Amino acid sequence: MADQDPKKPAKSHQINIELTEDIAEGVYSNLAMVAHSNSEFVIDFIRLMPGVPKAKVKARVILTPEHAKRLLQALNDNIQKYENSFGDIKQADEEQVRFPINFGTIGEA
Repeated sequence: MADQDPKKPAKSHQINIELTEDIAEGVYSNLAMVAHSNSEFVIDFIRLMPGVPKAKVKARVILTPEHAKRLLQALNDNIQKYENSFGDIKQADEEQVRFPINFGTIGEA
């Protein structure tokens, strides 16, 4: 690969990304499940609610293996920046990370 001529300005590739209002609100998820085939990775973002025996997939993202690896690198980079600013993210022991059907207390109205 030839070096770029320093006298010529580098080409700028800009992408115009539209973020609609409903997508900008985001979706809360407290569980993610990942599956893959030889051609894609599928990430399901799930919301578990206390006292509800059925969890719902709130969003599904399908990525190529290359983009999945880029996502992993971007997450690693952002987690490192976050921890440099705010301290280590603490993780619960593996034994504590269980998702029972009835976690927390159930209120009555």
